[in-house]
Amino acid sequence: MEEVLALVEARLRTALGEPDARAAVTFLGTDRIEVLRFLDRDGDGAIVRYATLGMSAHPMTDPTAALADPVKGPRAELVLSVRAGVADTDKVLRTLAVLAASPQVEGVVVAPGASLDVGDPLWPSAPFSSVLVAEPGGLVADLELDEPMDPVQFLPLLPMTSNEAAWKRVHGAQELQERWLTHGTDLRDPLRRSVTLD
Repeated sequence: MEEVLALVEARLRTALGEPDARAAVTFLGTDRIEVLRFLDRDGDGAIVRYATLGMSAHPMTDPTAALADPVKGPRAELVLSVRAGVADTDKVLRTLAVLAASPQVEGVVVAPGASLDVGDPLWPSAPFSSVLVAEPGGLVADLELDEPMDPVQFLPLLPMTSNEAAWKRVHGAQELQERWLTHGTDLRDPLRRSVTLD
């Protein structure tokens, strides 16, 4: 487990640079989840990225499976990117740790297209209480592990307003993402309004 997490952290550092902060959260009956914070300065201003470390220590298990396989099964970490200095987004650390612990706590498999709802704002005054799990492979490449272990995927999280989350439940993740693209939605804006939904 520790060897896997060391490889995961090395992959995150290679892709995102050195973290400028990290926090650890332990929930009763679960392994420790860390959240690393990376600051990326680009032409449009700084982007802060939060990445979980610990979710991939064990494979996720289908809740309908009779027996959990300790080696095989999907592994993932979560990555959230937002514009820095616009809102108090650092309070999202505990929320991300809760989401990363959900496979251990609730026996869920977090996969692209899924919605994860925390029931409260992602950070103080955030217009979002849920996220859409996007496709991996863009920002941080999958990490191959020794057979028979599945690779670790780094799943981007896209914050959704309550209207967007309700619309996604009816129309699907692909339709919502196309709507965002059509309207040029800045998904990194921590204060953005809901996209137009007709």
